Amino acid sequence: MNTNKITEILGDQSEFLLNHSCRTIDKSLIHAPSPTTIDDIWVPSDRNTRTLNSLQSILGHGRLANTGYVSILPVDQGIEHSAGASFAPNPLYFDPENIIRLAIEGGCNAVASTYGVLGSVARKYAHKIPFIVKINHNELLTYPNQYDQTLYGTVEEAWNMGAAAVGATIYFGSPESRRQILEISEAFAHAHELGMTTILWCYLRNEHFKKDGTDYHSAADLTGQANHLGATIQADIVKQKLPTVNGGFTALKFGKTDECVYSRLTSSHPIDLCRYQVANSYMGRVGLINSGGESKGASDLKEAVITAVINKRAGGMGLISGRKAFQKPMKEGVELLNAIQDVYLDKTITLA
Repeated sequence: MNTNKITEILGDQSEFLLNHSCRTIDKSLIHAPSPTTIDDIWVPSDRNTRTLNSLQSILGHGRLANTGYVSILPVDQGIEHSAGASFAPNPLYFDPENIIRLAIEGGCNAVASTYGVLGSVARKYAHKIPFIVKINHNELLTYPNQYDQTLYGTVEEAWNMGAAAVGATIYFGSPESRRQILEISEAFAHAHELGMTTILWCYLRNEHFKKDGTDYHSAADLTGQANHLGATIQADIVKQKLPTVNGGFTALKFGKTDECVYSRLTSSHPIDLCRYQVANSYMGRVGLINSGGESKGASDLKEAVITAVINKRAGGMGLISGRKAFQKPMKEGVELLNAIQDVYLDKTITLA
């Protein structure tokens, strides 16, 4: 896809997103993804050689191979949102093999899913595309519904499966977050010992994070701090929702912040809000991947490209998009994944 096609897809958002110049956190401060990301960012770190190998296996795969950017297909929604809610729109994906096929045919760097999904086809596919095993989940069969992340297996099982990485979620802000931080810190340390990459879903979860009709679960200041905590427990990559608002700390009147966060380091522009997330990820040393969000039908392609442009121009590392791809026919899912990747392949779309 050329720049003109991307501009066409962006439509009325094209000028706003492609020509924005960030005047909050200067781009010179950002460790932007590049073909030499491993050498520049991770070789000086404490990560062992096998972990660097695993990270390179992800960065070196798919259509974005050796660009420093990633496009990941995540399909853990069968547990997180229930299999019926996730796969009924396209029953093809009740079969784990089709999930892997979509990731391969879609040119993804890796596929992220559950122990069950990846384990059921590991011997056939683990050497064909990097596996990211999600080691904990929320589930919606408990009545009434509860929201907690529970470990579903061990790091050793993921390693034996041939996985390149383990992924996990922490619900920062929830009553259970301290336990989850401890569990996942220990799991990530063990994964690094075995030479696997670590990816953390840095999500917020607290009923009090909604106030006066505004949902601060996607506030730039709160999600930025969640990213900072994720980087602290040595996630190599953090996954975060795209920020849609700001001022969570001030509106909810808790925690600590600084007025400069809102007057100098952010603005209302979505690229500036996302850049604050990148800044909290050690200025991009820990790669930020934004989530693609739920499928809304006809608008999915435009929304996916918008998210990719915001992430890339902010200094992010890529997109992890699932429902927008697998809740439609495979051909259309491949086309959507390729459209996301085309944003990162387009050298005219640069840091803002």
